[in-house]
Amino acid sequence: MGEEASGNAVSVVEAAKQPQPKGNGLAAAGSAAAAADPRLQGISDAIRVVPHFPKEGIMFNDITTLLLRPGVFKDAVDLFVERYRGMGIDAVAGIEARGFIFGPAIALAIGAKFIPLRKPRKLPERAGADVVECACLIGLPKFKNLYKLNGKPVYVLVESRESDK
Repeated sequence: MGEEASGNAVSVVEAAKQPQPKGNGLAAAGSAAAAADPRLQGISDAIRVVPHFPKEGIMFNDITTLLLRPGVFKDAVDLFVERYRGMGIDAVAGIEARGFIFGPAIALAIGAKFIPLRKPRKLPERAGADVVECACLIGLPKFKNLYKLNGKPVYVLVESRESDK
């Protein structure tokens, strides 16, 4: 990491508000937003649902299939970039592991630093910043309509699915 972040940050994927984020915090496929932007449906369709993994009753939404489709992966990154470009964000913080996949691409595209976030004491440096918004690729149904994380808004691209279509 090397340096401590200062200024505005977007915590990207797996879980913010200074310059006003665009929209209502939800771009989920199946909504009116999906009709306006067909990329959202493509992203949702590219995520594989693995029933009862890692245990009975869990419907695991696997993004590996999305990552294997470069055009769809690019669409997901582009949607985040379109949301955050021009907001004066200095750093994008990504939570391991999915955040390490999406965060650097988003940071590069908006001209910001990337800050990897891990469990305490897993990295030698501490990061601090004013969080603008949290962003997730996949929202969880039990938190629908509650998209806040420590009081910060959470932007979700698509909702999790219960089965493959």
